[in-house]
Amino acid sequence: MKDIILKAENISKQYRLGEVGTGTLSHDLNRWWHKIRGKENPYLKIGEVNDRSKKGTSDYVWALQDINFEVQRGEVLGIIGKNGAGKSTLLKILSKVTAPTTGSIKSRGRIASLLEVGTGFNGEMTGRENIFLNGAILGMTKKEIASKLDEIIEFSGCERYIDTPVKRYSSGMTVRLAFAVAAFLEPEILVVDEVLAVGDAEFQKKAIGKMQDISKGEGRTVLFVSHNMAAVKSLCTKGLVLENGGVVFEGNINDAIDMYFNDSVKNASRKWKKNLAPKTDFLRLVETKVLNGEGEVTYNHSIADDIQIEFTYEILSENQLFTHGFNLFNSHNLHILSSHDKLSSTLKQALKLGVHKKRIIIPKNLLAEGDYSCSFAIMRYAPFHVELHEIDIVGFNVIDEVGDKTVRGDYSGHFPGLIRPNLQWIK
Repeated sequence: MKDIILKAENISKQYRLGEVGTGTLSHDLNRWWHKIRGKENPYLKIGEVNDRSKKGTSDYVWALQDINFEVQRGEVLGIIGKNGAGKSTLLKILSKVTAPTTGSIKSRGRIASLLEVGTGFNGEMTGRENIFLNGAILGMTKKEIASKLDEIIEFSGCERYIDTPVKRYSSGMTVRLAFAVAAFLEPEILVVDEVLAVGDAEFQKKAIGKMQDISKGEGRTVLFVSHNMAAVKSLCTKGLVLENGGVVFEGNINDAIDMYFNDSVKNASRKWKKNLAPKTDFLRLVETKVLNGEGEVTYNHSIADDIQIEFTYEILSENQLFTHGFNLFNSHNLHILSSHDKLSSTLKQALKLGVHKKRIIIPKNLLAEGDYSCSFAIMRYAPFHVELHEIDIVGFNVIDEVGDKTVRGDYSGHFPGLIRPNLQWIK
């Protein structure tokens, strides 16, 4: 049976744009009049989706709209999405910092929040006093807080400044102390917005380790927002992807991260019109293809087969000496490999005007399973400089499949690592 500790039902949040906050006096009176007559808020029927890149026609915008999800006890939920997707707004509603326009939050246990640098701290009070203040807000007794005091101070690394007013702390020190307080005062649910990015690398590592201990060792729940996908992947067990104020995916964290990076090219071929093609003053890209061993355009490729990437371009000007470059990225936007055609004949002998092709071969048993995107570059030497670099022009997928069998055999888990070469093991 599921042990649900947090449940969001039909959560929506509406804001009014411009200098006025939530609305005008006439709008507030209109809401009040509808309320006493037992009718719905009239402004719930207006407003636009929260797309920050486009200018809308309405003064109202839905920062969140119809958000539904459940979190089980001991689960670590990673909430990811682009800037403006609604992540911070959702965490503020879950933490009861602000109320939803519609919907409800049901939770079991105390919620400790780390939303922004210094949230919940009084700048005039010392670090020690703020520990007791935050503990009291969480409903803990002075004796309970005192029993954890030494651990909090040690973890934060702020012992020398613990009796100094927090207003004199740096942002990094404030986050250190705030996280230590939130983590050690044993809330059932810990909510962490991307403030950990303010801390240094050593503290981020400590904080992620502590959150792992909280969830796995102590069975408490963590909601974590970050743009650091490596941290999200190592810490979270489940993912929630937000886009323009709505949920576009909920499920396994690896699938959620793949969804987050879903802007990558999903086509095995691409052909440009002349007026839209990437170009330099002497070269224009015409077409790019991903081919299998039979020369067929294919998106899915077996891990045990070579993969060919073919670039077609047109030389527009004579007597040009240059070389080619290729970069490969995985679905998490990590740069897997680069290849420069340093031995190319184009460095020594200029190509004639007209259309030319260049093909590279990615050897079998090299790449791990997953989606990949390719970039193409043109460089000159003496001195070295890049004339053209076009990213995400074509993509492909590597699958663990050879006929009706898999290379992995009986192993059913996901292989770690960015590549999967078939290395020789010698006695």
